[in-house]
Amino acid sequence: MKYKPTIGLEIHVELKTKTKMFCASRNDPDEKRPNVNICPICMGHPGTLPVINQEAVRYTLMCGKAINGKLAEHSQFDRKNYFYPDLPKGYQISQYKFPLVEGGELNGVNITRIHLEEDTGRLIHAKDETSSLVDFNRAGVPLMELVTEPDISSGEQARKFAEELQLILRYLDISDADMEKGQMRVEVNISLAVKPPSGGLTAKLGTKVEIKNLNSFRSVERSVNYEIERQTALLETGEKIVHETRGWDEDKQKTFSQREKEMAHDYRYFSEPDLPPLKISELNFDLTLPELPSEKRKRFKEKYGLKEEQ
Repeated sequence: MKYKPTIGLEIHVELKTKTKMFCASRNDPDEKRPNVNICPICMGHPGTLPVINQEAVRYTLMCGKAINGKLAEHSQFDRKNYFYPDLPKGYQISQYKFPLVEGGELNGVNITRIHLEEDTGRLIHAKDETSSLVDFNRAGVPLMELVTEPDISSGEQARKFAEELQLILRYLDISDADMEKGQMRVEVNISLAVKPPSGGLTAKLGTKVEIKNLNSFRSVERSVNYEIERQTALLETGEKIVHETRGWDEDKQKTFSQREKEMAHDYRYFSEPDLPPLKISELNFDLTLPELPSEKRKRFKEKYGLKEEQ
């Protein structure tokens, strides 16, 4: 292959807490009635103050420990500013400079960081495309985001990483990670670079494209494979790759352009003034882990003589 793919993943996971990230509204992914699990805080009413959900913080630290990440001593929340109909406050409370977890490794892929934020509401579009409705039940649900280093080189490797992460989340019992329900959403960052000649310098990275909100492992693998083919065809004809966000059309089995990609400075991050910094050692969390999938596989192979595929 003439071109070298460079792929990193951003994976959003809804955490299995009883209440939302910054208020006492119920966190119930099975609620069918729209706009019942809401309150003035998660609806962004003036004068309301958020309170940090400690269980969500503990769950995020447990995930960090499971992937051998460095747990923060000091962490804080930031405001990420953008305007969209499903974002009640006009900003999202997230983490930027001081995430809860840095580093770690899973399936041979290095982890950059794991941070905690709040989910948005859900848009429901009319079939005739003349209108949209907003359900705010999901707004404010604890959302953990795991970001990998660009260590992945194929659709199959991306799928296997996401599958192993889902297993860990379920073993820890911190999320059901049901992709069909949107409890685990994968985003792919992918670029292609011309391979240097043998013994040459490292290939200069190409233009990055993001594929948003993939909701099945099959979609993760197929979207990566399609995008490698699409970008290869463009480069072969001398065309430029556009730095953009793309979606995945499951029916057509192809990606499609959505919008030009934002940069970090577009969000105008600043420290969340309504929330205190976190000093993790003072929280006295129980971060005891159960036997993880990799450990169980190793034990079963040694104890019962099972093969890897078994």
